[in-house]
Amino acid sequence: MDWTERMLSMQSTDIKKIPARRPPRFDLIAGSVCLDFINTLDDRHTKPKELIENYSDLARFGEDAGLLAPGQIVRLVKLSAAAPDRAHNALHRAKELREVIHDVFWAIINKRPVPPEALARLNKEVQIASEHLRLIPANGGFEWQFDDLTDFDGLRWRIAHAAADLLASDQLPLVRACSSKECEWFFLDTSKNHHRRWCDMKRCGNRAKVRRFYARNKTA
Repeated sequence: MDWTERMLSMQSTDIKKIPARRPPRFDLIAGSVCLDFINTLDDRHTKPKELIENYSDLARFGEDAGLLAPGQIVRLVKLSAAAPDRAHNALHRAKELREVIHDVFWAIINKRPVPPEALARLNKEVQIASEHLRLIPANGGFEWQFDDLTDFDGLRWRIAHAAADLLASDQLPLVRACSSKECEWFFLDTSKNHHRRWCDMKRCGNRAKVRRFYARNKTA
């Protein structure tokens, strides 16, 4: 029984038995949820591999990224099975947002003008997301909270808002693309000297070291 089947078989009384967080399925190395979401299209410039093939995958990304609570995940997976067309459309909208965010940050990383159409579409998504934000009392003050995230589009709102926050933050100059041309995953370079080259040493850094080692020995 795979993850989706387990979610569908759960009764409401079983939700409390779900661990607070399962072992992650996605490699969330970017330091920002919107950049991690961009990276769910792997090797996009060489041999693109889609890591989010259905709505259950999107929900699992939301869990791994800390955007969804266990109970919300179960309800979303069940809703997606009951209303597959709505779930499919929401997934399509989420992937469109992913590519818009990619185009904006790709231009910034490469010091090119941001495509006006991409920025316009992102602004529209941010406006839609803002319509679902409200202030709630918290810890003696207030905080922003989105409407019920069991809405199919709830994850998209959160990701669009995260992209806007990053673009308007002092961390924007720290956005990088992995130096591996086979990878080019996005990440925030929070290293001490801001000279980080790889999305992750285990993923791409070590591969590059191995390639350099064999290249040196070939010419020796």
